[in-house]
Amino acid sequence: MIYLATSQVFDDEMRAKVNKHIVQRGAGWTTYEEAFNPAEILSKLTYPQICLLDCATMWISNHLLAESDLESVQNQLIEGITSCESDLVIVSNETGMGVVPDNALARRFREVQGRLNIELAKIADCVVQVTAGLPLVLKGKL
Repeated sequence: MIYLATSQVFDDEMRAKVNKHIVQRGAGWTTYEEAFNPAEILSKLTYPQICLLDCATMWISNHLLAESDLESVQNQLIEGITSCESDLVIVSNETGMGVVPDNALARRFREVQGRLNIELAKIADCVVQVTAGLPLVLKGKL
């Protein structure tokens, strides 16, 4: 099992969270940390490997704050996903169901995250929304 992390560790609190997740996953996982170009790792994976990419929300946030060309990096990610030979599970957050943020950066984040989720859903075989620990299948079958 492959765990592909997109988070960046800037402080002790985040390091503790990452370490806790590593322990929870156990020895059966190989962890890669790639905050900006997960497609590079995805291109090296083969079937029957299974990869958990966690998460698209953090990845787009990294790029937004780095002032990347969001359309270009999103296209690179989608290409990386569609050409990946392993089974792939992608975690992403739904940020558009709450209150509209009061500042421009947060509104922009909400918009680009929503557009990324739309593109991910288009290419996914299965889309599952989990709320309160309960899965709701939006596309495909579990």
